[in-house]
Amino acid sequence: MKSFWKDNGYLVIEDFYSKEDCDNLKKRAQYLTGNFDQKSYQSIFDTNKEYHANDNYFLESGDKIRFFFEDKAFDENGNLTNDKELVINKIGHALHDLDNEFFNFSHRKDLDNIAKSIGVLCPLLLQSMYIFKQPRIGGEVVCHQDSTFLYTKPETAVGFWVALEDANIDNGCLWVASRAHKGPLRKLFTKKNNKMTMISLNDTPFEKTDTPVEVKKGTLVLLHGRLPHYSCENKSNKSRHAYTFHVIDGNADYPKENWLQRPNLPLRGFI
Repeated sequence: MKSFWKDNGYLVIEDFYSKEDCDNLKKRAQYLTGNFDQKSYQSIFDTNKEYHANDNYFLESGDKIRFFFEDKAFDENGNLTNDKELVINKIGHALHDLDNEFFNFSHRKDLDNIAKSIGVLCPLLLQSMYIFKQPRIGGEVVCHQDSTFLYTKPETAVGFWVALEDANIDNGCLWVASRAHKGPLRKLFTKKNNKMTMISLNDTPFEKTDTPVEVKKGTLVLLHGRLPHYSCENKSNKSRHAYTFHVIDGNADYPKENWLQRPNLPLRGFI
């Protein structure tokens, strides 16, 4: 498994979480969404239009639990086009520390062992997201490298992605460019002159993301910080709920210019 990880930049571990674990997390996400007042703030997360790039509600969510909607969630008058539970994009970004159900799902000895076995010597959980990938409107996530947004010196970011429902090509599963983590980091999302800016580091086009990661409920997928990956819009009638968290090495430097900061919540490890 470590050899596959090193060669390909991703790793699929089936049946890591039980179906009961997944269902409990889904119920908790539904509870949190049900108790969120959608009139309090209507923040849209869309990787094509990038409304969130300088949205303080988004940029200040590193140590909070906040809710983000799909681009198609509102009509021209600002009213929801469907029940909020069916038009929300994701919840982020400190679920793993601020909610007991998510804390227990994320803080496990076996996860600590995995992180250390792939070279993250002092793993710290940086951010977490519950992703709904709603039926018919679940937005595309454009091809990117996680280290663009969660940059450390040296680069250490690793994504831990959990399928809470079966993920396939029809409902917008992950696609990866296998082995392409060995290429350069293309972009850096960083703060310049008190404004978040996307800087080009290398103009080499991404390798073709030609490997669909079709997985069953309960599967854990690891993603190298430089691995190009994306997911298509979900045009099916089935949702594709997933929970993902990102880990960095505490021995690396985490620049203050990164978008995600946690001024009131120190980073913690798995255990």
